[in-house]
Amino acid sequence: MSQTETPRANAKLDGKPDAKLANAWKSKTGRELTQAELLAMPEAEYMNEKQLDYFRGQLEILKNDLLSNAGETTEHLREDTSIVPDPADRATLEEEHALELRTRDRERKLLKKISQSLARIESGDYGYCDETGEPIGLRRLLARPTATLTLEAQQRRELKQKLFGD
Repeated sequence: MSQTETPRANAKLDGKPDAKLANAWKSKTGRELTQAELLAMPEAEYMNEKQLDYFRGQLEILKNDLLSNAGETTEHLREDTSIVPDPADRATLEEEHALELRTRDRERKLLKKISQSLARIESGDYGYCDETGEPIGLRRLLARPTATLTLEAQQRRELKQKLFGD
């Protein structure tokens, strides 16, 4: 191990949890957990109350951020309704508005997925694949909290879409 590597960094590389983190989750609430503590939890604890609380908190933060952005967009579009005499400036402004609206449309779709994920937490289905029923995995859920498929199931779905179209 080089001097720049830490035991924690090695734990992430070799998949073994850091011994100090292995029991840290027991004394904390779900929302107080770090990603490292979450990953150090035993597999038998998959989607326990603390993990569900952690993801519920992450999804709520994401939802609130998106809702805040939507309000800012509305204000921004209201402010920029002035008439611009130069056609090039007007085209630039319209393109900026179109880009902002496309971004908000994607965020609207993400809000729907977040609401569905929160409902899955309440129903006890969160963290398990819609197609196979297998655990999705903490690493995938940390990367994409709205995931509903395991990585393998998602890859199969994308391959079918590529081969057969939407």
